[in-house]
Amino acid sequence: MVPKQNPARSNNSARRWLPLWLPALMLLLAATLTLPAEPRAGKVNVVSEHPAIVLAVFGTSYPEALPGILEIRDQVAAAFPDTPVRLAFTSDIIRRIWHARRDNPEYQAQNPEIPAEIYQVKAPLATIADLVDAGYGQIVVQPTHIAAGEEYHDLGAIVHALNGIRTIKQRNMPFQQIVLGRPALGAPGIERPYRQDLERAGAVLAADVKQARQAGRALVYMAHGNDYFSTGVFMELEHIMRQLYPDVAIYFAQESGFPDLELLVERLVADRVKRVLLVPFMTVAGDHARNDLAGDDEDSLKSMLAAAGIASEAQLVGLGEKREFARIYVENIRDAAAGAGITLK
Repeated sequence: MVPKQNPARSNNSARRWLPLWLPALMLLLAATLTLPAEPRAGKVNVVSEHPAIVLAVFGTSYPEALPGILEIRDQVAAAFPDTPVRLAFTSDIIRRIWHARRDNPEYQAQNPEIPAEIYQVKAPLATIADLVDAGYGQIVVQPTHIAAGEEYHDLGAIVHALNGIRTIKQRNMPFQQIVLGRPALGAPGIERPYRQDLERAGAVLAADVKQARQAGRALVYMAHGNDYFSTGVFMELEHIMRQLYPDVAIYFAQESGFPDLELLVERLVADRVKRVLLVPFMTVAGDHARNDLAGDDEDSLKSMLAAAGIASEAQLVGLGEKREFARIYVENIRDAAAGAGITLK
């Protein structure tokens, strides 16, 4: 005879084993829902393959410094005539300045040479969003930064975060991919030795060296630099340029970080240099070039040199205005696109 089962005992038994499988099932379901779904065989991916380029620039509020940005834009547009090129300013303050000028008809009338896109400029994230909304699914973000410092790192964080988007259905992805180009002096990593980028930069600066040589002056570059990413890359570039041009004394310094302006003056005094050509090592010859480098305040580099008995002459031209240097960004865009399998035309 089969013993009669006690209902209460049966319920207690179910409660004992139910918690053992239910959590596992819930975890399995959660993992299934969060994994990106694979497209079905024969399913057309509707995410656009159209490419676009975003030039991410810190920006400048000086109209006379804009050629350092516009020359790069024009070179990129000429290299890829069938690919949209959009400017983006990373500086909130500078964007607000231009937006205020956008609403000032008198300012625009006094500065007719300024393109409308400068007045309408947006942040990189907003610029990317506009391109995605317009149907561009493959975007190359090319910074016009000189070195891989704080701003380049922050821009990379945005690009990395956007590429982390995963929709349940592949066809609902807002874009295919967003890739980041490297700055002018390269970036750490094994994909491309940054030493090659330093050598390339040194080679395209031959005109500056020639000008200093003809004037009988030492050549002094001042970069913006950064206190948090002071990597020594400018000292390495100085060493490379001294090897390329051994007949001209070449020095690098940074407004922020190492080597700083005080150390530069000490080196010049120790080397008994009496005449220098000052050149901004920045994309644009804006506020830092006109004030920190060549301004009349006592803490400008020009004034510090004068106090040390060193005569200086400033060349207020941004690196972006120099055609050979602007082409570096074109090459970096081409490399970033090729590495991601993006065809730019």
